[in-house]
Amino acid sequence: MAAPRPLRVLCLAGFRQSERGFREKTGALRKALRGRAELVCLSGPHPLPLALMPSSPSVGPCIPEEQPRGWWFSEPEADVFLALDEPTECRGLEEALTTVARALSELGPFDGLLGFSQGAALVAHVCALGQAGDPRFPLPRFIILVSGFCPRGLKEPSLQSPLSLPSLHVFGDSDRVIPSQESVQLASRFPEAITLTHSGGHFIPAAASQRQAYLKFLDQFLER
Repeated sequence: MAAPRPLRVLCLAGFRQSERGFREKTGALRKALRGRAELVCLSGPHPLPLALMPSSPSVGPCIPEEQPRGWWFSEPEADVFLALDEPTECRGLEEALTTVARALSELGPFDGLLGFSQGAALVAHVCALGQAGDPRFPLPRFIILVSGFCPRGLKEPSLQSPLSLPSLHVFGDSDRVIPSQESVQLASRFPEAITLTHSGGHFIPAAASQRQAYLKFLDQFLER
């Protein structure tokens, strides 16, 4: 019997990450999912000054060869993003949606979406738009949200109605960037949510116990 076709997953990076940096940070997960899933990484459309890159071990250092990027900003005039603030606008969000729509059209088809931090919030918003009938965003078969949160300050209603698609929500009990209760709140918007917690902080975990959870979740979507 032939091996099942690997699932294709579009992965949205977090704020202040580059595409190359995000590929490196998902390396352990990519190795764990080899043969099960192909991860295609995508960073935001808005370049950020290198000086804004954090130096904390949980996020990692800047990669000089590639500029960090973001999906949108929470300040009207400053290139910053504070996930827990209530912004008056999400500046640059329309460009972010266009970037994702283009990737879905030109690089797809994809079976699922994965998002980290700001990228996870964007995945949730994209799925809400798709469920509401936005033709740019056909609903994926599944999503994986790591250190996710409900996006704030959106002009259009987002996540007001339950999202009816399988979802895996991954978050750390020690995450100081996106507190775990934020990820729990996001998971509550998905009736079919599965949660995977770990004791660490703001990163994509891929230890042995987490690998088994990823594989168990993804195996239900493999075509055998």
